[in-house]
Amino acid sequence: MFYQLYELNHAAMAPFRAAADIMRFAYANPMNPFSNTPFGRTIAASLEMFERTTRRYGKPGFGLKQTTIGDKTVSVREEVVWSRPFCNLLHFARSVPAARGNDPRILIVAPMSGHYATLLRGTVEALLPSADIYITDWIDARMVPMTEGTFDFDDYVDYVIEMLHFLGHDTHVIAVCQPSVPVLAAAAVMEEAKDPLSPASMTLMGGPIDTRINPTAVNKLAQERSLQWFSDNVIMNVPWPQPGFMRPVYPGFLQLSGFMSMNLDRHLVAHKEFFMHLVKNDGEPERHRDFYDEYLAVMDLTAEFYLQTVEEVFIKHSLPKGELMHRGKRVDPAAIRNVALLTVEGENDDISGVGQTMAAQTICVNIPEDMRMHYLQPDVGHYGVFNGSRFRREIAPRIIDFVRQHSRSAVKPPIPRVIKGGRPG
Repeated sequence: MFYQLYELNHAAMAPFRAAADIMRFAYANPMNPFSNTPFGRTIAASLEMFERTTRRYGKPGFGLKQTTIGDKTVSVREEVVWSRPFCNLLHFARSVPAARGNDPRILIVAPMSGHYATLLRGTVEALLPSADIYITDWIDARMVPMTEGTFDFDDYVDYVIEMLHFLGHDTHVIAVCQPSVPVLAAAAVMEEAKDPLSPASMTLMGGPIDTRINPTAVNKLAQERSLQWFSDNVIMNVPWPQPGFMRPVYPGFLQLSGFMSMNLDRHLVAHKEFFMHLVKNDGEPERHRDFYDEYLAVMDLTAEFYLQTVEEVFIKHSLPKGELMHRGKRVDPAAIRNVALLTVEGENDDISGVGQTMAAQTICVNIPEDMRMHYLQPDVGHYGVFNGSRFRREIAPRIIDFVRQHSRSAVKPPIPRVIKGGRPG
C-alpha cells in the first residue's frame, strides 16, 4: 500500500501547494511593497521551497527549436516517427539545404532507469549540428494500461532491433549508461543472424557492461541483496486512477529517493544556496529551477524489466560471462564483426566505474582493431560523460568523427585505438 499512501499524500497536499503558490505570487508581486524587503523575499522564498519540494514534476520537453549548422541557424522540428506501447521514437528533423548532403544517422538509446529521455537534451543538442538524430522516448510504465502486456529485457532488445530496421542501412547507435547492455545484445543478435541492417557503429557511454570491474556503491548494493529482496521491497502496483492501474512497477519516487541519497549533502547545499539567493535577490535561481525540474522528473519502470536487469547485469553478470539469453538463445558478442565499437568512460564516474564500459572491447573479440576505440574523459563523473562543457568540447567531436569514419559508405582513415585524456594510448 506504500504507493497508494504516496498518491494519497500527494493529493492531500494539493490545496496547500495551490495556496502556497498564490501567496508566493502575492509576496513576489512588484506592486506589493513587501516584495523588495528581506521579509517579503523570505516569505516568497519559503513558499516556493514548500511548493517545489511537495509537487510531482511532470515530463519535461526537449525544447530544441533550432540548431547551428556551419554559420547558419536552422529550425528543428520534433516528431514521433515510430511508436510502441512502451516507447516512442523521436526525430529531430532539421531544415537543412539539400546541397549539404546526408549527415550520419544516429539513434540515441536513452536510459530506461528512472529519468526521462530529456535528461539527454544536452547530448542531442551537441550532436544535432553534425548528425540526423533520433532518440528513444521511453513511456512512464504507470501510464501504460495492463491490456498492453508486459515489457522485459527481451522486449527492450527487440525494440532496439525494430528501430534499427525502421531507420535502415548505415544507422549508428549510441547507448547512454543502462542501455549499453541491451544495445550490445541487439547488435550481437543482428550480427549472428547476418542482418544487413545491423548498426554501422555502436557507441557505449558509461555503461555497466561488466560491473565486477571497479564496483561502485550501486553495484555493491545489488550484490548485497537477493533478487527476492528487490522484489519484496521496491516492486509495487500502480494505484488507481492511473492508466496503468495494478501494473507492477519500480516506482519513480523510490528511484528518486535513491538518486538523492547518493549525494544528499550536495542536494541540501544546493537548496540552501537557492533559498539564500532568492532572499538576497542575487545569483541565478533559474539555473537551479531548470536543473531540478529535470532531475526530479522521474518515471516508473515495469517490474519485469527492472528485476531482469538487476539479475542479469548486476547480480549474475551474464553478458561478460557469455551467459546472457535473448528469446531462449545465448547472446554471443563474438558474433559482432561488422559493427565499429567506441566506448566512452568518465574518470570520476561513481555509477559505472572505470573499466566497466571498456569491458565491451574485451568481449567483442572479433571486431577488427581498426574498427574499435576507447576514450577516457578526465575530470568528469557519470553525468559529464554525456552532458556538460567537457562533453561538448571533448567527447561529442570524437563521437562524430568516429561515426563518420565508420559510415559504411565512407572511406575509413586510420584512427588511434585507445585514447586517455586526449592522448593516444
